[in-house]
Amino acid sequence: MLTEVTATRYVTPLREGGSLPGIVEADDLGTYIMKFTGAGQGRKTLVAEIICGLLGRRLGLRVPELVQMQLDPVIGLSEPDQEVQELLKSSGGLNLGMDYLPGSLGFDPLAFEVGAREAGRVVWFDALINNVDRSWRNPNLLVWHGELWLIDHGAAMIWHHNWPSAEKASVRPYNASDHVLATFGPDLAAAAEEFAPLITEELLTEIAAEVPDEWLADEPGFDSPDTLRQAYVNTLLARARTISDQITIGEPTKDKPSQAPQWLAGKPPRRAVK
Repeated sequence: MLTEVTATRYVTPLREGGSLPGIVEADDLGTYIMKFTGAGQGRKTLVAEIICGLLGRRLGLRVPELVQMQLDPVIGLSEPDQEVQELLKSSGGLNLGMDYLPGSLGFDPLAFEVGAREAGRVVWFDALINNVDRSWRNPNLLVWHGELWLIDHGAAMIWHHNWPSAEKASVRPYNASDHVLATFGPDLAAAAEEFAPLITEELLTEIAAEVPDEWLADEPGFDSPDTLRQAYVNTLLARARTISDQITIGEPTKDKPSQAPQWLAGKPPRRAVK
């Protein structure tokens, strides 16, 4: 189960994300990036962070450790930014924390090489969770101690914002043309062979059980948090069965050219890094 900690000091806001996460210290002496229930995107962002983050970790991808984090808004009273103060006031109680990676750098595809196997594993995972937020515009990848780390999955699983469309979403193709790792020759076949057998109902049920009831309550069309958890399980399980054959990279459709930027369009895959 996710460890539960209590925030003891609000250090500073991070201005990079639209949800205004912050760096906080906790009673376990750890430092975390805290994401708030009171942020504009709401609790579904935190649900996506938990399900996708834990799934990535279970598949062996590098995702920072996640914790449940209790917040007493009083810790932000000395914060001079009114917007931050309002966010803390509206987020009392249970929030989400992820391990802070000190000294990490934002991923630059022109400066850091990624092997074909690792690129394939990340692209396949993003296709599974329908992550639209790992593009060259906003990679949501960090380089820490020379290794690639995946962060910020709050925009994934877009279907959970409209559950009546979830069944169709489960078989929807994934166009990775502008994925930030598209130029590294992702080995999608190897990723599918490795990952697809691991996406079982048992695994997904264990992961969905980590989402707090209070973040799943009162969802229209569901009579309990457990029935909503099962909907997440069913959608991801169905998607895992078909997604391996529905990922395209850098290939224009009949009526639409590649969305890749100029440095990606028409560029041959890089030689795989051993």
